[in-house]
Amino acid sequence: MNPFDEKAGPAYTSIPNPSQFSQESTAPLVAASASPPSRISHEFDNPYDFMPQPATAPNTRASAMTYNTLSDKLTLSADPNQWGVASTFNQPEPDDALHDPRQHRLYADNFFSARGFLNVGCLLLLLLAILALFVGYPVITAVQHFNNNLGAYNLGGTNASGQIPEMGHFSLIDPDTPEDAYTRKSYNGDKASYSLIFSDEFNTDGRTFYPGDDPYWEAVDLHYWQTGNLEWYDPEAIVTENGYMKITLTKQNTHDLQYQGGMISTWNKFCFTGGIVEASIVLPGANNVHGLWPAFWTMGNLGRAGYGASLEGMWPYTYDSCDVGAAPNQTINGQPAAALTNGDAKFNNELSWLPGQKLSRCVCPGESHPGPKHTDGTWVGRAAPEIDVFEAQIEDGVGAVSQSAQWAPFNHGYIWQNTSDNLIISDSTVSKLNTYTGGALQQATSVVSNTNQNCYDQGGTGCFASYGFQYKPGYDDAYITWMNNGKTAWRINAAGMAADSTVGIAARPVPQEPLYILLNLGLSESFGKIDFDSLVFPTSMKIDWVRVYQEDGKQNYGCNPKDFPTADYIAQYQEAYTNPNLTTWVDGYKQPFPKSSINGDC
Repeated sequence: MNPFDEKAGPAYTSIPNPSQFSQESTAPLVAASASPPSRISHEFDNPYDFMPQPATAPNTRASAMTYNTLSDKLTLSADPNQWGVASTFNQPEPDDALHDPRQHRLYADNFFSARGFLNVGCLLLLLLAILALFVGYPVITAVQHFNNNLGAYNLGGTNASGQIPEMGHFSLIDPDTPEDAYTRKSYNGDKASYSLIFSDEFNTDGRTFYPGDDPYWEAVDLHYWQTGNLEWYDPEAIVTENGYMKITLTKQNTHDLQYQGGMISTWNKFCFTGGIVEASIVLPGANNVHGLWPAFWTMGNLGRAGYGASLEGMWPYTYDSCDVGAAPNQTINGQPAAALTNGDAKFNNELSWLPGQKLSRCVCPGESHPGPKHTDGTWVGRAAPEIDVFEAQIEDGVGAVSQSAQWAPFNHGYIWQNTSDNLIISDSTVSKLNTYTGGALQQATSVVSNTNQNCYDQGGTGCFASYGFQYKPGYDDAYITWMNNGKTAWRINAAGMAADSTVGIAARPVPQEPLYILLNLGLSESFGKIDFDSLVFPTSMKIDWVRVYQEDGKQNYGCNPKDFPTADYIAQYQEAYTNPNLTTWVDGYKQPFPKSSINGDC
């Protein structure tokens, strides 16, 4: 029923429409009043009686109007259809879509609308803001920290190729490291205090070390042909179990070889310059059987062990002079004559068959060199030196370790200045000077020490013994001190590698390059005789923990320190550092040595 039907409602006098008034009418629609009634007056019985009444218009039609109801007295028509706005349910309004389910389905079917994109965009911006706050900010802060003059871990928990690892923690210090191991005293007995900067306790079982698996360690997949190894190094050989890292050597056919071992390193992930590196280890095999070659050692980051192209002209140099010491074969036009005698009998008694220091101080300006430069504009001599914590062997029928540093260029006859001031052996009943001093490819300063005979994988109690070295890089008061079975074994002072006028070379500094850590287990007849009949396979080297300390106030860790950068150079020649099939820089990688003033190229 229409509420506005005349038949249904009360009898209304004909209601005028404003349009009924004549265009000529100019009278106001409300009567003028000199003093409108007070709102508190009681003279009106009806509360609406005080409202103004329409004025009588000159038009006769208007004058005939009468008002019998409240509606008559209002200026708005009682018929909503005459109000000029939508007033019935079937008339469209601007906000109808908000209440129409059919419109909701339309929007659902049309997700890719401007409104949809705006909503999703806002949510994405909010999500990105949250990620930036709780993920981006900590990472950026860490990167800024590691990129300071102390060096740079490479970086933010990623490996050398930028892969993001999955691991329980990303701190350089393992949270499982006991608090009493956060500091330690100097090996040298002085008052210097050292603080922990890196540790790995290997307490999480099941860790693997294939490329990209771990932020700090990576196992190689190659044959270590440089030393004639009999095994193939495979990441499969290295895992964590029972709270330690285990490197296993097995007798099995693989890659046309009969043995499988493992080598792992922190190359281009974690490096340090100066300080203490040490580990707690069970040595493989038995303490009286020859043939195994377990090692715990370090190398400069500009050379990657096992990748021959990266090592040519780099290992084992530690040299910052432009003279014959940087030249190929350590001679220029056949001089000095001393370099052609009293050398290696396997190499015509010549002192050196090295190709020369590739990144020497003699490199011409504008040539490829990682830098930096000296104040005189010459390059800082760069290389990949080596310091060995140990290489385990059998000496006089008992287990022992050779603890050494490798050097180039070489002293005449490979005899360094091993005076009592420069060679300090802590206990001569345990340690003695190694009779091996070098050959045409390296000079060695080495002492052999008896180990704890119980701390072997086979026939011992399986105890762990700690090994390490402490060093100060550079010249003058620089040194290296080795530790065996938790005790100081021996020390070499920098003066032991002073200039040698007989062969025309300058002093060789205790390595100043950022060093990375390596652990490996293999076997090679170039290291010593192998008792194949007595060796028992499989056998494992077990590492309980690895820790690195640096002197308080002198911390310098990271693989790309300001004074000895490596990152840009490695990136420029990435294939030399990632392709083990490139055995040499010149013939394999097809890259020239940079031009050098020592060859008259500048």
